[in-house]
Amino acid sequence: MNLTLESLGTGMDTVWVVLSAAMILLMEGGFALLEAGFVRYKNSVNIIMKVFADITIGTLVFYVFGFALMYGKDAGGIIGTSGFVLGGDLSHLQLPVSLDTYWLFQAAFTIAVISIVSGAVAERINFRAYLLYIVLMTGLIYPIGGHWAWGGGWLTKLGMQDFAGSAVIHALGGFSALAAALIVGPRKGKFNKAGASTISLPSNLPLASVGAFLLWFGWFGFNAGSTLSATDVRIGHIALTTMLSAASGGAVTLVYTLFRYQRSDAPSVINGSLAGLVGITAGCAFVSDSAAILIGAISGLLMMAATSWLEGRRIDDPVGAFPVHAVSGAWGTLAVGLFATDGGLFYSGSWHLLGVQALGLAALAVWGFVLTWVGLKLIGLLVPVRSSEEEEEIGLDISYHGIMAADRSHEFIDHEVRYSMSEEHRNV
Repeated sequence: MNLTLESLGTGMDTVWVVLSAAMILLMEGGFALLEAGFVRYKNSVNIIMKVFADITIGTLVFYVFGFALMYGKDAGGIIGTSGFVLGGDLSHLQLPVSLDTYWLFQAAFTIAVISIVSGAVAERINFRAYLLYIVLMTGLIYPIGGHWAWGGGWLTKLGMQDFAGSAVIHALGGFSALAAALIVGPRKGKFNKAGASTISLPSNLPLASVGAFLLWFGWFGFNAGSTLSATDVRIGHIALTTMLSAASGGAVTLVYTLFRYQRSDAPSVINGSLAGLVGITAGCAFVSDSAAILIGAISGLLMMAATSWLEGRRIDDPVGAFPVHAVSGAWGTLAVGLFATDGGLFYSGSWHLLGVQALGLAALAVWGFVLTWVGLKLIGLLVPVRSSEEEEEIGLDISYHGIMAADRSHEFIDHEVRYSMSEEHRNV
């Protein structure tokens, strides 16, 4: 075979995109460890099974029809109409790599979206209902929203800029998570009779931190891989802004909790770093180093504020999916309109890009929230959306999977005893 510069470049791009897709897929290990570490032991196997369901069912659904709705030929700026089972006419995509390679990369993104919702309903969603919701999210909600912004739809035509998905993935997934948390309701004992939040101790914070590190690692594939080219000169800058924003988000929450509570709160710092990663995802290729630091810092502070907002409204989100993904994703999307060196308000003096970003954010957030709300209501007509009180008390590991992560029989304690333990912990 005769090698040419063109074929060599295509080969390098293919390796880069496949490697980036693998890095994004590894983020599922991060989601699994993060969520399993944040919830109680009696529900950790259920977390792992939901992640495997995300990967297996979500991949197949996206292959059969999700990809077509997202990247098929545009119909009215709303939906794609070709590419089912990767067949039909997809020549309009004009890809720098093969269709198979591009699909693999996009499938990894799709799996990440559904995993955002998984954390918000941890410890109390019916497993069968969750399986049906995976089909809804990966086959309809995310692909159609993604088509609007990335697949040639109406937001693409307006000029919305979302390089790797602060809006398309994180805001859409985060607002979907909020709707799911509202539908399912809080865990038993999460809020006392006065409405105050009780402490639910994480099962394993070191495990959760390893999950966060895996997510951080995978994010370089998430952001830099979105160039779809191994020779794109922006890769280094994208990786740098990603690193700076994550570090800034974590550092701000570390210092904030240290001064406010006289101790650095580990879950807050973990989520602060993740918030920084979410916040920079839209603008990683478009903003300066200093803007990335500011975006990450504000993401961390907004995450803390959103966490308090949820608690005040008795909304139970065990892993902070809404504060990390929806709120930080919303800020990151708007930040492009402010800080983008090409078209941002602070550089061009024009409000146009910021207006487009705000419109796109609102559309995707409402789409994710409403479709999830309606979808789960319809699913509830087929199977219960929430686990029973007995299933929740015993633990979803035993109830749905017939096995525990480890022999921790002392986890099964009286509800009032657990309540008193929470009160004692809060008074320490």
